[in-house]
Amino acid sequence: MKQKYKIIAFVIATTSGVKSGKLVNVKTRHSAPQYHPLSLPKQQVISEEHHAVHSQDICFLVKIYSTDAVIVEGTAEVADIFSPDAFRLREAMIDTCHAILKKYGGQRDLSEEYSIAVVSGYTGDPEQFFDKADRIASFLKSEMMLLDEEEVHYTLSKPLKYAKEDLVIVDWDGAFIFDPDGDVEPMIYLFQAANFQLLKYRIIDRDLDNRLELATKKIKEPSKRTFTFRHRELALAFREVIKFRVQSISEFNLLNREVKLVGDWYSARLYEAISKKFRLEEWRQIIKDKLESFEDIYTIISENFSISRYQRLELVQIGFFFVLQVGWFILILLEFRVLSAGLH
Repeated sequence: MKQKYKIIAFVIATTSGVKSGKLVNVKTRHSAPQYHPLSLPKQQVISEEHHAVHSQDICFLVKIYSTDAVIVEGTAEVADIFSPDAFRLREAMIDTCHAILKKYGGQRDLSEEYSIAVVSGYTGDPEQFFDKADRIASFLKSEMMLLDEEEVHYTLSKPLKYAKEDLVIVDWDGAFIFDPDGDVEPMIYLFQAANFQLLKYRIIDRDLDNRLELATKKIKEPSKRTFTFRHRELALAFREVIKFRVQSISEFNLLNREVKLVGDWYSARLYEAISKKFRLEEWRQIIKDKLESFEDIYTIISENFSISRYQRLELVQIGFFFVLQVGWFILILLEFRVLSAGLH
């Protein structure tokens, strides 16, 4: 059996107005029951492009999640996955993915990129390749330089195995999959779903910060408007914040619910390993805390405006009372003058 190596590189970015395409059907991995077909966001292929990358013709699939996220995925066979040439090819493939995404409105600063090295066509335990552990770790860390021995050991310390002959190593920037049959499509689907979830969390977090910052500026900025118009302006700003908060909670809960439906043993363990590397739980907690704080902030500001409005009304009332007292005093003076004139 001849060993085979390939690189799968993809980038996910948000976009809008992309038309639907052909639904992607993911095969079942090994003999394990497949995760529920409705458990993760569906992918649809909308186009296929061929580009020359390092003198190699590489096919890039353009796929979408619903209509708000685009994935560009390239697959290339290589002679030696552990060589510096493979590393440079991976970097060039990522750049090509970004170039294709740009045509669909994808933004580089709002994207997630990932690359996976696949080793297949071998016999025996995959640990046989650990004599190239330094190269494996460098690929996973996106570092051309050779890493410290301790860092290499840490990177490869917690691989995931399903059968005796296969093994997966997950890291932040990339993964290494050892599978004799090269049956990796379901795993690629999970890696892309996790990157999609991370991207959505980043976007929700950024938008929450932007909305809060905008509302805070409206509070602090000087205004020559009357109190009534000022209050309406701020109320409108925070109404938008609350509306976005409700939408974010809905989207946040939907993402969490979908992930919990990853049901079979292997897929669930793999997704858990990816989630830990991506720190998705930390992202969830950060967003949850921000969403919960919005209501408290709005309540405090609303109470302050209520107090301020009450104080202004009190001042108006005092002013009217003063005017009324002055009016009574003037009437008394006029009446006194009329009486004095009558006496004379």
